[in-house]
Amino acid sequence: MGRGPFYDCLLFDLDGTLVDSRADLVTSVNLMLAEFGERELDGERVIGFVGEGARLLVERSLRAAWGREPAASETEAGLDVFVRHYRDHLLDQTTLYPGVGETLGQIGQLGRHPMAIVTNKPHGLTVALLEGLGIRRYFRAVIGGDSLPERKPSPLMVVEAARLCGVAVTRSLMIGDSPIDIAAGRRAGAATCGYTGGFRRREELAGAGADYLIDHFAELLRFVDDAILN
Repeated sequence: MGRGPFYDCLLFDLDGTLVDSRADLVTSVNLMLAEFGERELDGERVIGFVGEGARLLVERSLRAAWGREPAASETEAGLDVFVRHYRDHLLDQTTLYPGVGETLGQIGQLGRHPMAIVTNKPHGLTVALLEGLGIRRYFRAVIGGDSLPERKPSPLMVVEAARLCGVAVTRSLMIGDSPIDIAAGRRAGAATCGYTGGFRRREELAGAGADYLIDHFAELLRFVDDAILN
């Protein structure tokens, strides 16, 4: 594994990057649809709707189930139902991707590279998930989709996360699994790294202009100075 260039701060997307949450997201969407009297949607189709926040996930799922555009009031009602179910099923099957815990631990032990979460998932659910999986302690800041006026692909969340970490955004590396993450990082002036083991394909990340692509989480160590690489 080669080394460098080095970055002073690491910013992470959550779903599809640190955690495989597909099963619990699909379960919660389909429980929501059941309350509306609708059939389940195929899991892969639901995951294709993930990435731009819970509201759009619900809106897209209702549109797919109904074959029409949901009214704003219907989306609001669906969002309330989805969040209720997702809160109950948040940690049923969701797990860390291989190497995540170990790599975060190694970087955290160095004590010189602040890390933050930058996700479009609601903040409360994000914190609950991080705590449930035992990794909340590694992150200086947690920014959710309802923390600021704008969500990814807006650069606002990335800029704010770097600020809270006390690092210039240009010295930060934004890591994510989707073109939305890459766009947000690029617009903010951060370097970007696509994780290919998540919800989207390598080709999508490359097409979005990611500066780096990694297949395994431990590859992030090459961007952190003073890391002990075996």
